[in-house]
Amino acid sequence: MAEKESPINAALRNFEASEANLEKLERVYKELTELQPTGIAFGNDPKYDELLRVYQDILGSLPKIDGWKPKEIPLELNAIGQMRLDASELGEPDIILGVMEGIEAPGRELAEYRHRLNRGRRNLIRKSLSDVIELVDDVLGELRGNIVKDEPMPVKVKNRILEKLRGLIQEIKTLLGSSLQWPSGWSNLSRHLRFGEVCDLKDILNHDWPNVRAELSAGLYDQNEPIPVQVEDLGKLADAQPSGRIATRLKWKSLTPEDFERLLFLLISGAEGYENPEWLMKTNAPDKGRDLSVTRIIDDKLSGVRRFRVIIQCKHWPKKSISVSDISTLKEQMNLWGPPRVDVLIIATSGRFATNAVEWIEKHNNEDNALRIEMWPESHLERLLAERPSFIAEFRLR
Repeated sequence: MAEKESPINAALRNFEASEANLEKLERVYKELTELQPTGIAFGNDPKYDELLRVYQDILGSLPKIDGWKPKEIPLELNAIGQMRLDASELGEPDIILGVMEGIEAPGRELAEYRHRLNRGRRNLIRKSLSDVIELVDDVLGELRGNIVKDEPMPVKVKNRILEKLRGLIQEIKTLLGSSLQWPSGWSNLSRHLRFGEVCDLKDILNHDWPNVRAELSAGLYDQNEPIPVQVEDLGKLADAQPSGRIATRLKWKSLTPEDFERLLFLLISGAEGYENPEWLMKTNAPDKGRDLSVTRIIDDKLSGVRRFRVIIQCKHWPKKSISVSDISTLKEQMNLWGPPRVDVLIIATSGRFATNAVEWIEKHNNEDNALRIEMWPESHLERLLAERPSFIAEFRLR
């Protein structure tokens, strides 16, 4: 009995077929434009006429995206010649421009369809790709537990991990397709997977996957996607002079833990004095406590530039306060991430810190400790976001 096809696989198959037809249309359109004369000319071209028929056949197979699909068909050669002749005789710039736009209309519609197809595929794969990313994190967590310094790994364990990794990476390749940008470190990851020695697995664990994961996670959300606005005219809204109490508290409960991490990743990515942000381990992973990593730069005019390794632990706990035991656990976990050592641990939470936790951190920082601990409670995050209203809108926190 044949295995039933999953909904995501059926959806991908339809997207891939549509993209294949779009590529055919783009190729045929390019051939048509190359056959079009640059000036005023009349006459038929059998090759051009046949390509027109092919273009219409392929165009009919394209499905709509959000209720729209291309309709414009390249003009026949004699029609192009006549339009150019008429425009030339009239000599009006706007008429000449209109003729050019009419001839190029099919190409503009193909570009619009390509844009909508890429956007639709990104929306389609977002959840599935996030799920596969977490599965890779699970496998690499198993790998980390089986790597003991320079001791050889059991062959069966290594083969099992390699088989899982290769299958999951192939799933990611299928989800991304050719419409979305591939991470810059993908070739290194693929090469190390192909060789599959223990040294390659270490490189995947410590370098390749963290870099690829960060780019994949960031790519799930297009920074240029429009944010819904509920009014048509902001001028009329301002003229109405609305009044009432101003809500300063943000709607933290509306975020998922993944959203909370992404928000903090965007904050550090665009902040002055920070470089090399990385989105590392999976959300809620029972690992060493590292969620985000970044380098803090201090430029002292007298002493020069100093760089500090910063780990940001994200705790989306709107209803729970950070306790002393939470902080103590996180502090000990930082010892596992060297070398290089962690200079600063930032605990960012959508909730608050217990009073005795604040006192514990203040005492720790006043002592002679190499690790500094910083608190980013909801009040601190709200101050940061007050200067970045676009983030508040994007994450629908107001």
